[in-house]
Amino acid sequence: MDKLQEQFHDLFQKHGVFTKVNKDHKIFLEGERAKEIYYIKTGAISISQETENGKELTIRICGPNSIIGEGSLFCNFTYHSMTAKVLEHSSLYVLSRKSLELLLVEQPNLMVEYMKWLQIENLKHQSRLRDLVLNGKKGALFSTLIRLTNTYGKPFENGNIFIDFPLTNTEIANLCATSREMINRMLNDLKKQNILSFDKGYITVHNVQILKDEIACENCPLQICRID
Repeated sequence: MDKLQEQFHDLFQKHGVFTKVNKDHKIFLEGERAKEIYYIKTGAISISQETENGKELTIRICGPNSIIGEGSLFCNFTYHSMTAKVLEHSSLYVLSRKSLELLLVEQPNLMVEYMKWLQIENLKHQSRLRDLVLNGKKGALFSTLIRLTNTYGKPFENGNIFIDFPLTNTEIANLCATSREMINRMLNDLKKQNILSFDKGYITVHNVQILKDEIACENCPLQICRID
């Protein structure tokens, strides 16, 4: 946990309300009025948006120490532009939007740190959208796998990287803005080439450099090349 996360954890713990939510629960819905901000203590929550043709695009998968619903802070646009769905049993601190705005105004140093964090979040989103648009379906999968290794990866001495977060092929497809059938084919092709393997929703990447070479990876800072 970095300094900003510690500060926000203390802020939400002191002023917020602690709650627990079960898997598949929708914390907020796209188009719903934004009244509260959430700090994730444990668990995992996906942030997604529905496209015009009805497909789901997962923007983030947020784990512990993440803040969600922050897009409405200091903004006249007070409706959620995305949906937050619980992927596994989670616990949260909940704080009203107005209360958090007042607390940040009262603490200028924390406000500055918050703005820095928000800028990094914007860069992460821009980077992901760039890859989805410019690299095609194959590149979208490769860049998503790279981001997953940076976010949830556990490296081994032999060079393998175990992604310690279970994902169904449908969830991966939503991260790549494509169909589950296409993801099935591409993952099986990568498995045949021994680039990765998968078991019960867990993926192990055996050669991340091949994935990077295929999309001409620019080796962005690790704090940008993430999925959370």
